[in-house]
Amino acid sequence: MSDGEHALVDTKGKFVQVVSDGRKRNDIEWLPGRILLSNKRLVLATNDGKRTIPLSKVSSVTASQMNQPLAQVDSYIKVQAGRNVTLISAKQAEEFQEKLYSTLLDQTVVLVNHPAVKGGVVQDGGWEKGRLKLDGDCINLAIASGTFVELDIDDVGTVEAKEKTIRGDERPLLEVEHTIEGTSVETHISGTPRHVSLIEGLVRQGEQRNIADDVDLSDKETQVLMALYSGISPFKIPDFVDMEIEEVEDVYDRLMEADILEPVRTRREVQLEARGRSIASDAMADQ
Repeated sequence: MSDGEHALVDTKGKFVQVVSDGRKRNDIEWLPGRILLSNKRLVLATNDGKRTIPLSKVSSVTASQMNQPLAQVDSYIKVQAGRNVTLISAKQAEEFQEKLYSTLLDQTVVLVNHPAVKGGVVQDGGWEKGRLKLDGDCINLAIASGTFVELDIDDVGTVEAKEKTIRGDERPLLEVEHTIEGTSVETHISGTPRHVSLIEGLVRQGEQRNIADDVDLSDKETQVLMALYSGISPFKIPDFVDMEIEEVEDVYDRLMEADILEPVRTRREVQLEARGRSIASDAMADQ
């Protein structure tokens, strides 16, 4: 290895290049081999040779749980580098993905607006520089003003990717919904197209895990969800929605069974799951 280069992951797995120089390949065959990741490159080695992908060329990484039974691949990540796209399924999948994202994103400086939205209400904050660091399934953002934002990927409800004029320039933007102390907030993140693309691939994993399937809710259940989403204390919900305490308790039970709420401490104290926040947000938009 060259000066300053050090190994991060050395594992086995399968891989296949599906796009070569911008052209989709038809002769797709998963190849077993060795997967080596350093702080500077990704090496995919077989008995017939090896292919090297410089990390500086990687522009996006996305994960998929799509089953590929013929190749005995349960999950893989898609790595785009320039005009080439490669699918990689590592045996030490979690460690490999975590190290890859960390190497690509740690210490990246981005623009952050937090909280841009709180409890469904747009806030007056502006854009500040923030330094990003990954810690397992958490994105930690240290903002210049001293604020520290911990964005748990498993807590991500929805993600919106947009283009917006920020500080006088048209920039890519991610609007990421999550929670802070039980309250729904949106953290907006902007930066270079490459960095935003990499962050999007990471946070969309949380969105996909918590995607809101079609759920048949009653009017009362929807009212309770919207009230919680707006930041109303669970203890004040009965008065806020004009329902008896026992009736609200029954609603809580049904929503917890549907993985829309989770209990916090006492039976009457609950908070929205990411799936529940997604449903509540859609319901409020329909009002």
